[in-house]
Amino acid sequence: MLDYLLTGLSTVMHWQPLIAILFGVFWGTLGGMIPGINATIAMALLLPFTWGMDPVVAIMMLAGVYCGGEYGGSVPAILIGTPGTNAAAATVYDGYELHKQGKTGLALYTSLTSSVFGGLFSTGALMLMAIPLAGVALAFGPIEYFSLAFLGITMVCSLGEKNVFKGILAGLIGIFLSTVGFDPIAGVPRFTFGFLSLTEGFNMVPLMMGVYAISEMFKQAQGVMVGESFDLKLKTDFSFPKWKVLRRMWPTNLVGSILGVVIGVMPGAGATVASFISYSEAKRWSKDPDSFGKGNPKGVAAPESANNAATGGAMVPLLALGIPGSNSTAIMLGALMIHGIVPGPMLFIKNPQIPYSLFVSLFFANIFLFFAGLVFIKFAIKVTSISKPALIAVIIALVLTGVYAYSGEVFSMGVTVGFGLLGIILHRFDIPHAAVVLGFVLGFIMEANLRRGLMIADGSFFGAIFSSTLSSVLIIIGVISVVFSLYRGLKKNRVVV
Repeated sequence: MLDYLLTGLSTVMHWQPLIAILFGVFWGTLGGMIPGINATIAMALLLPFTWGMDPVVAIMMLAGVYCGGEYGGSVPAILIGTPGTNAAAATVYDGYELHKQGKTGLALYTSLTSSVFGGLFSTGALMLMAIPLAGVALAFGPIEYFSLAFLGITMVCSLGEKNVFKGILAGLIGIFLSTVGFDPIAGVPRFTFGFLSLTEGFNMVPLMMGVYAISEMFKQAQGVMVGESFDLKLKTDFSFPKWKVLRRMWPTNLVGSILGVVIGVMPGAGATVASFISYSEAKRWSKDPDSFGKGNPKGVAAPESANNAATGGAMVPLLALGIPGSNSTAIMLGALMIHGIVPGPMLFIKNPQIPYSLFVSLFFANIFLFFAGLVFIKFAIKVTSISKPALIAVIIALVLTGVYAYSGEVFSMGVTVGFGLLGIILHRFDIPHAAVVLGFVLGFIMEANLRRGLMIADGSFFGAIFSSTLSSVLIIIGVISVVFSLYRGLKKNRVVV
């Protein structure tokens, strides 16, 4: 393997590949920072320009876009409470609170260093374990995916903050929203109310932009109308935090990176699921869980390390099995096919320079990401000096434009506004947004794979979910998690009373 890595290094160490990677990182970071434009769209926009490029250089550039896009979403999440990408949604809770407390530099640079840590960790894991990790992905059948999603759904209990039952309610709301559209097995439309645009269900982009961005802008606009001040509580500190402060995040980064790699390996899970689960686990095992959602830097480190680590994990099924692990790797699969490259086990035998060059390029992409982040942070901080009415108008216009560009439908803009109103209602009753989003993300995975598993098990529910050791272990852990969270919630409410 060392010989192949040296070959990959010699391929990367020329000015054309390095410029391509650097450009990809800058382009991806910029795309991630714009609400409604994520790494997948940024990669898709560049795809036509790769046709005349060397195949290896083209894939390196797209890998740079992937890394930059996953990080870029955290910047607007911290500065304006609006996630630039789906995976950055979990970053809003503590990142935006840190910004409002004047600790903007701590939030932004924690996000940057954690993203780089997660990216480098996943690159190392990818180099060492691409083929073995592919075996893990092959071990997951429909019922294992259901069990994993069920375990993820149990995380909503810990996202209920003061009231565990509100977390469960939020998760159920998200699951219900995921049922809108075509039935995954029968293929008939459900809950569409005659709207043709709802036959494919709610898209993640309008949901995220509505629940987070539009609802936040509505709240702030209401404050402007009644004369409230939106000045920060403290003098804003934009300085780079001391390294000893960032070092305290390393255990959280390590756990988040491991979760990101493992979840990223599983096709269909992706960075969004990884970031929410990492955030939930960081909160669950923290000595001070009540500080999460109130400006705990570890609430930024956990999801950011996980979503960037998922980029390397998602490469495993793509390269080793020819199965894209996310929307972004599906774009990369298209780029490989355009250039006549067929991913899969034989790729490591017939064209080993391609996967190993990609491994090395991911390492350089994450190094470049650190310096690109420094540049974009300095630029993005100027957003805080814009007057609030102008900023609110620009963000709403930008969000709606991004949603329209993503879907091409005016209907999606109305859906976004509708979810914005839902976000205000959720805030009014202290129902956690994160649990709604997690329920929405995992709801379809749960339903579709459970029904497939039941078909395989001839309708036997217990026969399906306990059909494998892996599924049984995940279900048992999930049940224990629910019981523990309910007990903790009841105990806390009893103490309050």
